[in-house]
Amino acid sequence: MKHSLRRAPVASLVLTLVCCSAFVLADDKDKPRKEAPIVKSETIKPFNGKDLDGWVGHTELWSVKDGVIVAKSKDTVKVSTYLLTKQKFTDFRMTSKVKLVESEMHSGIAFWGRIAPEEKDEYTYAGHLVMFPSGWGMYDLYGRKSLPPDAAPAKKVGKQHGWNDLEILAQGNRVRVAVNGVAVVDWRDPEPKRIKAGPIGLQLHSNTVPQEIHFKDITITTFPKEDKLTTVKSGK
Repeated sequence: MKHSLRRAPVASLVLTLVCCSAFVLADDKDKPRKEAPIVKSETIKPFNGKDLDGWVGHTELWSVKDGVIVAKSKDTVKVSTYLLTKQKFTDFRMTSKVKLVESEMHSGIAFWGRIAPEEKDEYTYAGHLVMFPSGWGMYDLYGRKSLPPDAAPAKKVGKQHGWNDLEILAQGNRVRVAVNGVAVVDWRDPEPKRIKAGPIGLQLHSNTVPQEIHFKDITITTFPKEDKLTTVKSGK
């Protein structure tokens, strides 16, 4: 015996589809929509010129004297260590004055990373580093090591044991750097997954001899509205 399927009238099917669609639309309308994150551009002075409030690091290595952050070691520093902002940053412009006082070992400013205590120092850093003055250039700490930016332009204008004006502009995956009013780095990281919101760190490099580095006049602007270096001299 043959059995036949009973077909619903076309009008009933259409009505059912319309009703279902109306239900879905009404349901979606009631759901909260995800808004795009609001980013705020603000300019801050992370160093108050008096003490290290807002920073963390080894107190026996970092101090403040005459409005200057001083990194100083008399004994061996086995692992590069950092004075770190408590606040985290992604897109920012940082201007500062930096000076290597004693030793020939480079220092640097680290960002886009994380504190890495597993590397045998509770204040060491894994991430990007802009070096000064001996090495200049850029480095990927506990990652890819030396990065492509050429150190030669910075070496031409940098001072080995004098004050250097340093500007870092980090936006998206792009890093631009100026030294003493001259643009020296313009590089895009081809591996953006490595970029993280992280603290900014001032470096005291591992070394076997006494060393001293100074930092002052630090200003940071989050999510800067201007897409350019601001300290570069006109005509350069």
